[in-house]
Amino acid sequence: MTRIEELPNGMAAEAMGDKTAWFGDGDAVGSRGIVSESPGRKPKKKRKRQYGAEEEKSEVPQDPLEVFGSDMMMMILSYLDAPSVALSLLVSRGWHGVASSDRLWSSKGSLAPLQGECPHCEELWSGKAHIPRISLARGLSKLAAYSSSVMDGNRIRITKDDLCDHVWNFHYNGGAPEYWRNLDPYWKGTGPPMRRYFHPDGSQTADPGDQVWGGHECCYSIVTSIVGEGRIREHYVRINRWPQMSVFRKPDWSWEMSNHLYCYSSIPDADKEGGTGPRFPVF
Repeated sequence: MTRIEELPNGMAAEAMGDKTAWFGDGDAVGSRGIVSESPGRKPKKKRKRQYGAEEEKSEVPQDPLEVFGSDMMMMILSYLDAPSVALSLLVSRGWHGVASSDRLWSSKGSLAPLQGECPHCEELWSGKAHIPRISLARGLSKLAAYSSSVMDGNRIRITKDDLCDHVWNFHYNGGAPEYWRNLDPYWKGTGPPMRRYFHPDGSQTADPGDQVWGGHECCYSIVTSIVGEGRIREHYVRINRWPQMSVFRKPDWSWEMSNHLYCYSSIPDADKEGGTGPRFPVF
Protein backbone atom coordinates (compact mmCIF):
# COMPACT_ATOMS: atom_id res chain seq x y z
CA MET A 1 0.00 0.00 0.00
CA THR A 2 1.05 3.63 -0.63
CA ARG A 3 0.82 6.24 2.10
CA ILE A 4 -0.07 9.91 1.30
CA GLU A 5 3.20 11.02 2.88
CA GLU A 6 5.03 9.30 0.04
CA LEU A 7 3.08 11.19 -2.69
CA PRO A 8 4.23 14.44 -4.35
CA ASN A 9 2.98 17.66 -2.69
CA GLY A 10 0.30 18.44 -5.31
CA MET A 11 -1.21 15.02 -5.19
CA ALA A 12 -1.09 14.91 -1.41
CA ALA A 13 -2.90 18.24 -1.08
CA GLU A 14 -5.56 17.18 -3.55
CA ALA A 15 -6.04 13.94 -1.71
CA MET A 16 -6.38 15.70 1.64
CA GLY A 17 -8.92 18.19 0.29
CA ASP A 18 -11.22 15.75 -1.48
CA LYS A 19 -10.66 13.01 1.07
CA THR A 20 -10.23 10.59 -1.82
CA ALA A 21 -7.98 11.03 -4.83
CA TRP A 22 -8.16 8.90 -8.00
CA PHE A 23 -5.12 8.19 -10.10
CA GLY A 24 -4.78 7.31 -13.75
CA ASP A 25 -4.20 3.65 -13.08
CA GLY A 26 -7.58 3.35 -11.30
CA ASP A 27 -6.24 3.30 -7.73
CA ALA A 28 -7.84 5.50 -5.05
CA VAL A 29 -6.39 7.04 -1.92
CA GLY A 30 -8.69 7.24 1.10
CA SER A 31 -8.73 9.78 3.87
CA ARG A 32 -6.31 7.67 5.88
CA GLY A 33 -3.80 7.67 3.07
CA ILE A 34 -4.25 4.05 2.00
CA VAL A 35 -4.41 3.28 -1.71
CA SER A 36 -7.10 0.82 -2.76
CA GLU A 37 -8.14 -0.63 -6.12
CA SER A 38 -11.19 0.65 -7.97
CA PRO A 39 -14.32 -1.48 -7.48
CA GLY A 40 -14.95 -1.68 -11.21
CA ARG A 41 -11.48 -2.79 -12.10
CA LYS A 42 -11.02 -6.41 -13.14
CA PRO A 43 -8.51 -8.40 -11.10
CA LYS A 44 -5.36 -9.36 -12.87
CA LYS A 45 -5.26 -12.96 -14.01
CA LYS A 46 -2.47 -15.08 -12.70
CA ARG A 47 -0.43 -16.83 -15.30
CA LYS A 48 -0.48 -20.58 -15.15
CA ARG A 49 2.78 -22.32 -14.71
CA GLN A 50 4.10 -23.75 -17.93
CA TYR A 51 4.71 -27.13 -16.37
CA GLY A 52 1.11 -27.42 -15.08
CA ALA A 53 -0.13 -29.02 -18.29
CA GLU A 54 2.73 -31.48 -18.25
CA GLU A 55 1.87 -32.47 -14.68
CA GLU A 56 -1.79 -33.02 -15.60
CA LYS A 57 -0.82 -35.19 -18.56
CA SER A 58 1.48 -37.29 -16.40
CA GLU A 59 -1.32 -37.93 -13.90
CA VAL A 60 -3.70 -39.47 -16.49
CA PRO A 61 -4.06 -43.19 -15.60
CA GLN A 62 -2.95 -45.66 -18.24
CA ASP A 63 -4.37 -49.09 -19.01
CA PRO A 64 -2.05 -51.72 -17.48
CA LEU A 65 -2.80 -53.98 -20.44
CA GLU A 66 -1.32 -51.39 -22.80
CA VAL A 67 1.65 -50.78 -20.51
CA PHE A 68 2.63 -54.39 -19.71
CA GLY A 69 1.19 -56.29 -22.66
CA SER A 70 -1.05 -59.35 -22.75
CA ASP A 71 1.59 -61.91 -21.71
CA MET A 72 2.61 -59.97 -18.60
CA MET A 73 -1.03 -59.28 -17.66
CA MET A 74 -1.86 -62.96 -18.04
CA MET A 75 0.95 -63.80 -15.64
CA ILE A 76 -0.37 -61.20 -13.15
CA LEU A 77 -3.93 -62.49 -13.42
CA SER A 78 -2.73 -66.04 -12.82
CA TYR A 79 -2.01 -65.08 -9.20
CA LEU A 80 -5.62 -63.99 -8.59
CA ASP A 81 -8.51 -66.14 -7.45
CA ALA A 82 -11.29 -67.08 -9.85
CA PRO A 83 -13.83 -64.37 -8.76
CA SER A 84 -11.20 -61.65 -9.26
CA VAL A 85 -10.30 -62.94 -12.71
CA ALA A 86 -14.00 -63.08 -13.58
CA LEU A 87 -14.40 -59.41 -12.59
CA SER A 88 -11.56 -58.42 -14.91
CA LEU A 89 -13.63 -59.72 -17.83
CA LEU A 90 -15.82 -56.63 -17.51
CA VAL A 91 -13.03 -54.05 -17.94
CA SER A 92 -12.80 -54.00 -21.73
CA ARG A 93 -12.65 -56.23 -24.77
CA GLY A 94 -8.91 -56.48 -24.46
CA TRP A 95 -9.11 -57.55 -20.83
CA HIS A 96 -11.86 -60.03 -21.70
CA GLY A 97 -9.60 -61.64 -24.29
CA VAL A 98 -6.81 -62.10 -21.77
CA ALA A 99 -8.93 -63.10 -18.75
CA SER A 100 -10.98 -65.66 -20.70
CA SER A 101 -7.95 -67.62 -21.86
CA ASP A 102 -7.88 -71.32 -21.05
CA ARG A 103 -4.33 -70.80 -19.78
CA LEU A 104 -5.84 -69.10 -16.72
CA TRP A 105 -8.72 -71.48 -16.14
CA SER A 106 -7.02 -74.87 -16.53
CA SER A 107 -4.57 -76.45 -14.12
CA LYS A 108 -2.13 -77.68 -16.76
CA GLY A 109 -1.90 -74.61 -18.97
CA SER A 110 1.28 -73.01 -20.29
CA LEU A 111 1.39 -70.77 -17.20
CA ALA A 112 2.15 -73.77 -14.98
CA PRO A 113 5.91 -73.08 -14.85
CA LEU A 114 5.19 -69.56 -13.60
CA GLN A 115 2.98 -70.47 -10.69
CA GLY A 116 3.05 -74.23 -10.43
CA GLU A 117 -0.69 -74.43 -11.14
CA CYS A 118 -3.62 -72.26 -12.03
CA PRO A 119 -6.34 -74.49 -10.55
CA HIS A 120 -9.54 -72.48 -10.96
CA CYS A 121 -11.79 -75.30 -12.19
CA GLU A 122 -10.03 -77.99 -10.20
CA GLU A 123 -10.09 -75.84 -7.07
CA LEU A 124 -13.82 -75.33 -7.49
CA TRP A 125 -14.45 -79.05 -7.93
CA SER A 126 -12.17 -80.09 -5.07
CA GLY A 127 -14.15 -81.70 -2.26
CA LYS A 128 -17.41 -81.72 -4.23
CA ALA A 129 -19.56 -84.84 -4.18
CA HIS A 130 -20.67 -84.51 -7.80
CA ILE A 131 -19.22 -82.85 -10.91
CA PRO A 132 -21.91 -81.40 -13.23
CA ARG A 133 -22.11 -83.15 -16.57
CA ILE A 134 -22.81 -79.86 -18.30
CA SER A 135 -19.39 -78.50 -17.27
CA LEU A 136 -17.57 -81.40 -18.95
CA ALA A 137 -19.16 -81.02 -22.37
CA ARG A 138 -16.77 -81.42 -25.27
CA GLY A 139 -15.48 -78.18 -26.76
CA LEU A 140 -16.45 -76.08 -23.74
CA SER A 141 -13.93 -73.45 -22.67
CA LYS A 142 -12.55 -73.56 -19.15
CA LEU A 143 -14.26 -70.29 -18.32
CA ALA A 144 -17.61 -71.67 -19.50
CA ALA A 145 -16.95 -74.86 -17.54
CA TYR A 146 -16.30 -72.84 -14.38
CA SER A 147 -19.41 -70.69 -14.87
CA SER A 148 -21.68 -73.65 -15.59
CA SER A 149 -20.31 -75.47 -12.54
CA VAL A 150 -21.13 -72.54 -10.27
CA MET A 151 -24.63 -72.23 -11.70
CA ASP A 152 -25.32 -75.95 -11.37
CA GLY A 153 -23.90 -76.03 -7.85
CA ASN A 154 -26.44 -73.39 -6.83
CA ARG A 155 -29.33 -75.33 -8.35
CA ILE A 156 -31.91 -76.57 -5.83
CA ARG A 157 -34.25 -78.23 -8.31
CA ILE A 158 -33.57 -81.95 -8.62
CA THR A 159 -34.13 -83.77 -11.91
CA LYS A 160 -34.58 -87.36 -13.03
CA ASP A 161 -30.97 -87.33 -14.23
CA ASP A 162 -29.83 -86.53 -10.69
CA LEU A 163 -31.88 -89.35 -9.22
CA CYS A 164 -30.75 -91.94 -11.77
CA ASP A 165 -27.07 -90.96 -11.97
CA HIS A 166 -26.39 -91.32 -8.24
CA VAL A 167 -26.54 -94.20 -5.81
CA TRP A 168 -28.47 -93.27 -2.67
CA ASN A 169 -27.97 -94.15 0.99
CA PHE A 170 -31.24 -94.83 2.78
CA HIS A 171 -32.06 -94.82 6.49
CA TYR A 172 -35.07 -94.29 8.73
CA ASN A 173 -35.52 -91.13 10.78
CA GLY A 174 -36.53 -90.92 14.42
CA GLY A 175 -40.21 -90.59 13.49
CA ALA A 176 -40.31 -94.08 11.99
CA PRO A 177 -41.73 -97.01 14.00
CA GLU A 178 -39.26 -98.73 16.27
CA TYR A 179 -39.72 -102.00 14.41
CA TRP A 180 -38.40 -100.40 11.20
CA ARG A 181 -35.49 -98.77 12.98
CA ASN A 182 -34.50 -102.12 14.50
CA LEU A 183 -34.07 -103.47 10.96
CA ASP A 184 -31.98 -100.51 9.88
CA PRO A 185 -28.17 -100.92 10.18
CA TYR A 186 -27.96 -97.11 10.43
CA TRP A 187 -29.59 -97.31 13.86
CA LYS A 188 -28.11 -100.63 14.98
CA GLY A 189 -24.59 -99.90 13.74
CA THR A 190 -24.24 -103.44 12.42
CA GLY A 191 -23.18 -102.69 8.85
CA PRO A 192 -23.13 -100.25 5.92
CA PRO A 193 -26.24 -98.19 5.24
CA MET A 194 -28.95 -99.48 2.95
CA ARG A 195 -28.86 -98.33 -0.66
CA ARG A 196 -31.51 -97.38 -3.18
CA TYR A 197 -31.38 -97.04 -6.98
CA PHE A 198 -33.60 -94.89 -9.20
CA HIS A 199 -34.15 -95.88 -12.83
CA PRO A 200 -35.20 -93.86 -15.91
CA ASP A 201 -38.44 -95.84 -16.25
CA GLY A 202 -39.66 -94.40 -12.92
CA SER A 203 -38.96 -97.47 -10.81
CA GLN A 204 -36.79 -97.89 -7.73
CA THR A 205 -34.84 -100.91 -6.51
CA ALA A 206 -32.60 -101.99 -3.61
CA ASP A 207 -29.71 -104.36 -3.02
CA PRO A 208 -30.51 -108.10 -2.91
CA GLY A 209 -31.17 -109.36 0.60
CA ASP A 210 -32.30 -105.97 1.90
CA GLN A 211 -34.48 -106.80 4.92
CA VAL A 212 -36.47 -103.58 4.72
CA TRP A 213 -37.10 -103.64 0.99
CA GLY A 214 -39.08 -106.83 0.89
CA GLY A 215 -39.20 -107.03 -2.93
CA HIS A 216 -42.32 -104.91 -3.37
CA GLU A 217 -42.89 -102.78 -6.45
CA CYS A 218 -41.82 -99.20 -6.03
CA CYS A 219 -41.98 -96.07 -8.21
CA TYR A 220 -41.11 -92.40 -7.78
CA SER A 221 -42.31 -89.03 -9.02
CA ILE A 222 -40.88 -85.48 -9.02
CA VAL A 223 -43.32 -82.62 -8.48
CA THR A 224 -42.36 -78.98 -9.14
CA SER A 225 -44.69 -76.01 -8.90
CA ILE A 226 -43.43 -72.75 -10.43
CA VAL A 227 -45.05 -69.34 -9.98
CA GLY A 228 -44.41 -65.95 -11.63
CA GLU A 229 -40.85 -64.99 -12.65
CA GLY A 230 -39.71 -68.61 -12.44
CA ARG A 231 -39.85 -68.87 -8.65
CA ILE A 232 -40.30 -72.38 -7.26
CA ARG A 233 -43.28 -72.52 -4.93
CA GLU A 234 -43.18 -76.25 -4.20
CA HIS A 235 -40.69 -78.96 -5.08
CA TYR A 236 -40.60 -82.51 -3.72
CA VAL A 237 -40.07 -86.18 -4.52
CA ARG A 238 -42.55 -88.90 -3.62
CA ILE A 239 -42.09 -92.68 -3.39
CA ASN A 240 -45.33 -94.54 -4.11
CA ARG A 241 -47.99 -93.07 -1.83
CA TRP A 242 -45.64 -92.36 1.03
CA PRO A 243 -45.32 -88.80 2.40
CA GLN A 244 -43.52 -86.39 0.09
CA MET A 245 -39.82 -85.73 0.65
CA SER A 246 -38.34 -82.26 0.75
CA VAL A 247 -35.23 -81.71 -1.39
CA PHE A 248 -32.03 -80.11 -0.06
CA ARG A 249 -28.73 -79.23 -1.73
CA LYS A 250 -25.64 -79.40 0.46
CA PRO A 251 -22.55 -77.16 0.16
CA ASP A 252 -20.59 -80.05 -1.39
CA TRP A 253 -23.26 -80.24 -4.15
CA SER A 254 -24.69 -83.52 -2.86
CA TRP A 255 -28.45 -84.08 -2.49
CA GLU A 256 -30.65 -85.02 0.42
CA MET A 257 -34.35 -85.94 0.37
CA SER A 258 -36.22 -86.58 3.58
CA ASN A 259 -39.48 -86.57 5.48
CA HIS A 260 -40.33 -87.51 9.06
CA LEU A 261 -40.01 -91.24 8.26
CA TYR A 262 -36.88 -91.71 6.14
CA CYS A 263 -34.01 -89.97 4.41
CA TYR A 264 -32.12 -90.40 1.12
CA SER A 265 -28.57 -89.07 0.65
CA SER A 266 -26.64 -89.15 -2.63
CA ILE A 267 -23.31 -90.98 -2.47
CA PRO A 268 -20.32 -88.93 -3.72
CA ASP A 269 -19.23 -89.89 -7.22
CA ALA A 270 -17.02 -87.01 -8.36
CA ASP A 271 -14.76 -89.47 -10.19
CA LYS A 272 -17.59 -90.69 -12.41
CA GLU A 273 -16.58 -90.35 -16.04
CA GLY A 274 -18.52 -87.67 -17.89
CA GLY A 275 -20.00 -86.14 -14.73
CA THR A 276 -23.56 -86.41 -13.48
CA GLY A 277 -26.79 -84.47 -13.63
CA PRO A 278 -28.73 -82.84 -16.46
CA ARG A 279 -27.16 -82.20 -19.87
CA PHE A 280 -28.68 -78.74 -20.15
CA PRO A 281 -29.02 -75.83 -17.71
CA VAL A 282 -31.92 -76.16 -15.28
CA PHE A 283 -33.38 -73.03 -13.70
